[in-house]
Amino acid sequence: MKQAALTLLLSVALPAAALAQDGAGVPVPANQAAGFDRIRESDLRADLGLVASDALQGRMSLQPGDDATVQWVAAEFAKAGLEPAAQDAAGAPSFLQSVPLVEYRPNAAANFVALRSGNATRRWQAPHLVGGYRDDVDITAPLVFAGYGITAPGVGYDDYRGIDAKGRIVVVFEHEPQENDPASRFGGTGNTRYATNRVKALNAQAHGALALVVMAEPNRKHPSNFDRMMRIGGSAKRTPPIPAQALVDDALHIPVITVDDEAGAALLAGTGQSASALQAAIDRALVPQSRAVPGAEVTLHLENTVRSRGTTWNVAGLLKGSDPTLAPETVIISAHHDHDGSSGPEIWHGADDNGSGTVGVVELARAFMTNGARPRRSILFTVFAAEERGLLGAYYMAAHPLRPLATTRAMINFDMIGRNEAPSDQTTGLIDIPADTTNRLNLIGAAYSPDYARTVAEANRSVGLVLDDRFDHENALNVFFRSDQFPFVLNNIPAFWFFTGFHPDYHHTTDTADKINYGKMTRILKLAYLSAWRFADEATPPAFVADPPGKR
Repeated sequence: MKQAALTLLLSVALPAAALAQDGAGVPVPANQAAGFDRIRESDLRADLGLVASDALQGRMSLQPGDDATVQWVAAEFAKAGLEPAAQDAAGAPSFLQSVPLVEYRPNAAANFVALRSGNATRRWQAPHLVGGYRDDVDITAPLVFAGYGITAPGVGYDDYRGIDAKGRIVVVFEHEPQENDPASRFGGTGNTRYATNRVKALNAQAHGALALVVMAEPNRKHPSNFDRMMRIGGSAKRTPPIPAQALVDDALHIPVITVDDEAGAALLAGTGQSASALQAAIDRALVPQSRAVPGAEVTLHLENTVRSRGTTWNVAGLLKGSDPTLAPETVIISAHHDHDGSSGPEIWHGADDNGSGTVGVVELARAFMTNGARPRRSILFTVFAAEERGLLGAYYMAAHPLRPLATTRAMINFDMIGRNEAPSDQTTGLIDIPADTTNRLNLIGAAYSPDYARTVAEANRSVGLVLDDRFDHENALNVFFRSDQFPFVLNNIPAFWFFTGFHPDYHHTTDTADKINYGKMTRILKLAYLSAWRFADEATPPAFVADPPGKR
């Protein structure tokens, strides 16, 4: 395997001992040693044994097992001595930030998209159509093609230039242009912020669109997003499907659906060029090919069999910084507490995903509060709700921050920090996996803050993990926007996802606590502790790069 750039940087810049096991590197600063030593494998075993137990029934959002997990995290934050960072409905201090949700089940048998062109009408339903919307909708409108659906001023690219999307249904490609070109202005071969469907939908909405229809790139060299999800199996193929959820006050208020290649090609037939030719023209010169589809009228019909409201919670506790001038600034340490619940006798335990991150945040809260000496900036310990349903708790906090985002200097997000990366149906043929991952940690987000990457690399000299940035340079798995750091990256906050990689138990009932590599997990948390200390104490916090360039 071609070794990742970050790993190469470490092996060149740091002495060999820095890549050895725990304890072989640079001594921990004396004012941080007590907290560092407080991070204990025995705590992680005990806590994860609870969080991933049968009793919590897989921690499905809006279900009793997840509610119990919320209460456990809040109680542990209180015992550690953190200050409540939120308020309850009466305005009293609380560790819980309420997150109002709508839960719904799309009626796949009734939902359809139809194309009328001239005297002919074609109609597609599942499995040609996937997705749904929290409200029932029945929209008929003209069709416009908007390329990849991207407006990126910093890259000098705008798919909406020269077209009118107001009052229309917009169809776009997944991902982004030139994604296999290392020199692409869109960050080279890795996904950028513009590649996710949510960002594209918000952009369509800003241009007046009534709905967004997404199709896979016809010339893609990877599975479509839907195909990739189906490769995972497990909870993705449950019958009946897991209900969908959405924020009650979500900033996105137009429906988004995905259609297959057959339906997408038919929708674009009226442009005068094939879908493949349109993509090739965009990718060749990075010139938009957007246009109205003459005579094409699309109907989108979506309805739900069940729709209800409920409340879940983000859990948040604060360690105030020691410097009165810098204490208003914030470093976030986060994870998510929910998973995929149960179905009959089957339980999706979610030990790695994301019991490991949940207990990791709790353990770091104990470590910082035990330490005595505090860094100058404040640290917000947060365990988010409803990540599995679409990063909903993180998007909610980003829209309703407990501390100002403008003075949030860095974020460390844990999502799956407990296993050794191993080949699985999801990743086979899409990304290379090193032969030995027993001491390896993937860092996701380095392109958006090289300063952050350098700080973590420096802290790692006291821990000795092998750091890897492979996932920053691939575009098939969409990893960059699949966890809770992403809503904060959208707000220009340097935010990394600490991730030990996929494995065959991902989103299966077999993701259990007995399979965790607790020694590695302990080292990861020690690295996060030292890194968070630096972010919260250094004179110059990491800078954010809004539009990372490709290779030059």
